Amino acid sequence: MNIERTVSTAMEDLALGSAFTFDDLVSVLQERRQRTLRVVELADLGEQDGICALWFVKETEDIVIHAPTESLLHRQQFVLHEFAHMLLGHGDDEDFSNDDSLLPDIPPRTRRRLLARKDLDSESEIAAESLADHLAAAIRGSAFAESRYLEIFG
Repeated sequence: MNIERTVSTAMEDLALGSAFTFDDLVSVLQERRQRTLRVVELADLGEQDGICALWFVKETEDIVIHAPTESLLHRQQFVLHEFAHMLLGHGDDEDFSNDDSLLPDIPPRTRRRLLARKDLDSESEIAAESLADHLAAAIRGSAFAESRYLEIFG
């Protein structure tokens, strides 16, 4: 996998240009996946759990839960990383174990993604983090454009 090319293609496929809002991105994701998308902070999730965010695929909606943090940018990165997995199709394959004896209350697709997180150096995790960085830059670009930041501060 050429991660740079994969990320560039994903950004181009969004057809949102080089600067867009978080809400624009959510709209595109909902339209593409034909389901609602909810982002929820889970107070009980924390650094001690080793999980910053999770993406749950439900029948009619996607839910991204994230750990609380005081940093807006940190929280945004948690969520954008999960959005990147959606855009890259990482949760769409059906090649996962259906062994319900392991974590029986968690859907198989989510269970597979949780267990895969132990390999943070995998190509899919690196691609998701890289795409999340590009998404964050585009969102920052939109905020700067809307606030006339660059015009004022050059």
